[in-house]
Amino acid sequence: MKPVELSDSNFKSEIESGLTLVDFWAPWCGPCRMIAPVVEEIAGQYEGQVKVGKLNVDDNQQTAMQFKVMSIPTLILYKDGQPIEHIVGAQPKRAFEQMLNKHVGTPAAAN
Repeated sequence: MKPVELSDSNFKSEIESGLTLVDFWAPWCGPCRMIAPVVEEIAGQYEGQVKVGKLNVDDNQQTAMQFKVMSIPTLILYKDGQPIEHIVGAQPKRAFEQMLNKHVGTPAAAN
């Protein structure tokens, strides 16, 4: 499953229920490109438990400013529309899994 493309206009409706992990990124950001495959893996691994989305901060500055995203990549985990946890910077896949597993337990399709 691919991450959902988020924008200023659809952001609120996409994160309003359940768990949603949002990757705040930009195409020119090297660390963002480095973790992109990991974010895609996470989307597949946690399918049905966590929605995964990507928000290009260059094209959607309003949402990035609303959540005080100052550095990218920043990944924020939302529960029912409210931010509950975040990771700033490129991290290994295990760091994202540890964050998510605290809220969902073990993923259904763990590798």
